[in-house]
Amino acid sequence: MILELPGKNILEVRALHKTFGGVVAIGHVTFDVEEGQIVGVIGPNGAGKTTLFNLITGFLPPYQGDIFFKGKSLRGKMAHSIASLGIARTFQNLQVFTNMSVVENVMTARHLQSRAGIFGTAFRMPYSRREEKHILEAAMANLDRVGLRDEAFAPPLSLPYGKQKLVEIARALATEPTLLLIDEPAGGLATHEIEQLARLISEIRGGGITCLLVEHRMELVMGIADRVIVLNFGMKIAEGSTEEIQSNEKVIAAYLGEKF
Repeated sequence: MILELPGKNILEVRALHKTFGGVVAIGHVTFDVEEGQIVGVIGPNGAGKTTLFNLITGFLPPYQGDIFFKGKSLRGKMAHSIASLGIARTFQNLQVFTNMSVVENVMTARHLQSRAGIFGTAFRMPYSRREEKHILEAAMANLDRVGLRDEAFAPPLSLPYGKQKLVEIARALATEPTLLLIDEPAGGLATHEIEQLARLISEIRGGGITCLLVEHRMELVMGIADRVIVLNFGMKIAEGSTEEIQSNEKVIAAYLGEKF
């Protein structure tokens, strides 16, 4: 039975619990994400941030609890089914196809939604060629969105690390999500690149996509997040505005180390 939850929350996490061999990775975590928000998820290494993303996107099953997307339970759904509902993600560790060009990497996301099928693609049927043209145009538009149109036909590994991260964001956007989970996008970036990334994520939100952001770089999170959730050893220890989080003694002790 599909449960329905009222309200304007696009994502509702309820008592989510996951263990690995007796070790608590996520411990009965509950929070909401309102439509149109940028919500940051922070915490020290091993806090459970990426595990949380894996649970939301169906890469891992929860031991207990539930996740609701637009009021409908995701429990028991596979990752591809969850993606088809409008949830996309990037990964902390780069997941690009090295034998494809940048634009082909982005096109793979749209091919998953292709109606042509294997037969139409293999035999280059007219409808398949039309759809391929549309997929290419959409991929180029998403590369333009993240500032990579000029690198469209380059191999992804020829790009600086920060731009490779943008390839992943463009590919996630190609699925036309309403909720985007972004995992450590600022890793290895210089200060001016983080400023550009902040503008991009704000523009993505401005385009109607809700963002859930895992990030270690506090200047990014505190600069753009509407709310921040703090995890430590799999437990939620704080939640609130950026101002509330920066002055929270538990957060300072567990992660920040000082007030920002």
